[in-house]
Formats: sequence, structure tokens, C-alpha cells
Amino acid sequence: MIIGIGNDLVAVERVAKACEKEGFLTRTFTEKEIEAFKDKPQSLAGNFAVKEAVSKCFGTGFRGFELTDIEVLRDDRGKPYVNLYNGAKYIYDRYFGKNIFVSISNTEEFAMAMAVFEGDEQ
Repeated sequence: MIIGIGNDLVAVERVAKACEKEGFLTRTFTEKEIEAFKDKPQSLAGNFAVKEAVSKCFGTGFRGFELTDIEVLRDDRGKPYVNLYNGAKYIYDRYFGKNIFVSISNTEEFAMAMAVFEGDEQ
């Protein structure tokens, strides 16, 4: 069953400027995300949008977990997927999570993400 659906739209320039500020990268992205995307502002903006979309799926916003508790990576084909840690994993497990499906669309100016949380609410 679908537990939640979330989407988000982020300005690429806004994320690029934020990345210039001390501490933003490490508060927002995991080490793996930074390693893979630190010189790719469109990808970082897409990852940020996914984090927001997933938090909306949960219905909590970022209450009870950190941005780094949601890690957004790409598989060999470039398809995005999430790894969940700490508080985000707790929420996922609480609803007997089966999967979180994510999609990212980018232009030069914007990154948009959609997330669908599949689980068994009990």
C-alpha cells in the first residue's frame, strides 16, 4: 500500500550558493553523496529535492531525523535510490516499509523530485 507521496522543487543556483557556506555540505549530504556529486550542483540540487520529497512522504517534514539520514545515490544506470539511516530508517520501519521509489528531473535552473513510500501501515 502507498503510505505517502512527496515532491519538491529546488533552485539549482540556491543549492550551489548554499554549498559555498561552511558546513552546509556536511550537514546536508553524506560522505558518499559529497564524494560523488560535490562538483555537480544540479545533482546536489536533485539530491536535496529527493530528501525533501521523502520527508513529505513520511508526513513529518524533517522532524525526528537529519538531512543526512536520507542518502541519495545512483545505480549503474544512473537511476536514483535512497538509503535510510537513524531517524529516517525508524519512520520507514514503523510503517513496515517495503520501498521508496524516487525520480529526479533537472533543468539548468531547477531540480524536481518525486518520492513514493510503499509499506504496510498497521
